[in-house]
Amino acid sequence: MERSDSKKLLNKLWQVFLPVILGAAILVWTYKGFDFKRVWSVLNSEVNYWWMLFSLVFGVFGHLFRGWRWNLSLAPLGEYPKPANSVYAIFVSYAANLVIPRIGEVSRCGILAKYEGVSFSKSLGTVVTERIIDSLCVLIITFVTLLLQSGIFARFMKETGTDTSFIFHLFTSTNFYITLACIFSFLILLYFLFKRISVFAKVKGILNDIWLGCQSLRHVDNIALFVAYTLGIWICYFLQFYVAFFSFDFSSDLGLIPGLVMFVVGSIAVVVPTPNGAGPWHFAVITMMMMYGVSKDDAGIFALLVHGIQTFLLILLGIYGLVALPLTNKQNKPINS
Repeated sequence: MERSDSKKLLNKLWQVFLPVILGAAILVWTYKGFDFKRVWSVLNSEVNYWWMLFSLVFGVFGHLFRGWRWNLSLAPLGEYPKPANSVYAIFVSYAANLVIPRIGEVSRCGILAKYEGVSFSKSLGTVVTERIIDSLCVLIITFVTLLLQSGIFARFMKETGTDTSFIFHLFTSTNFYITLACIFSFLILLYFLFKRISVFAKVKGILNDIWLGCQSLRHVDNIALFVAYTLGIWICYFLQFYVAFFSFDFSSDLGLIPGLVMFVVGSIAVVVPTPNGAGPWHFAVITMMMMYGVSKDDAGIFALLVHGIQTFLLILLGIYGLVALPLTNKQNKPINS
């Protein structure tokens, strides 16, 4: 019994610390030799905070659209949570991902189960469907961007050691080992997540409900609104990133297409299981930004400050969601047990 408990504890510690260690290692390597004193100078006198705050507005609306879209997915399953609860669950889930990457997908289902009596397994199925749709959106955006900027992507692949013409030099490329470590860590975290879900499914016998949740999209009443929310989510995500360009003199003239390119590589980088993509996101954005003529120091400052401020927003929204949920549902009881 003690051995089993120790194994569970080690697994949990592994899930928490592996992403942190990986992210920290990539950050240390990316910012090796970086002058951090310059960051304070930029913060004090070189940031247009109005543009930065404006960019965060789009981040909030992206979460709102995601919460409202989730309600559309749940309705065909006979689940009708209050829109506010769905949005608060989204807020909390993104904050939870900062602690354990990918745990937010599970935690938001647990929140609706607690406050609305929504079937955990069914809502989990809708989340799986959401992730498939989001992956398709990233693929479409990436394909369009590749067509527009194929040359810059070819250079990016060379810079990161992933160009096939450099196959014989891979084992001497630090970038290659970073990429390999990211992929390996992602597979490990994915294994733990599916293991947790599969064990829960065996105990509760909910695999059928998860499948029903996955099929919910087929029966959404207002598919046009679902598509509109999906477009709204990704437009807001892009604008949150792009509008931040105008917060700094060195990035304000980069333009829409470079912004789209950097958004794509950043979106792919956050797939790696580190807290809010810390490390891989910085590495990808800095590398791509340098290809558009921004100095390494300026690119490093942009990535550090933008990512830090956006992460702080997630923390604030998560805290707000945790506080608002019990207050909003003080006199409400779950419909189902």
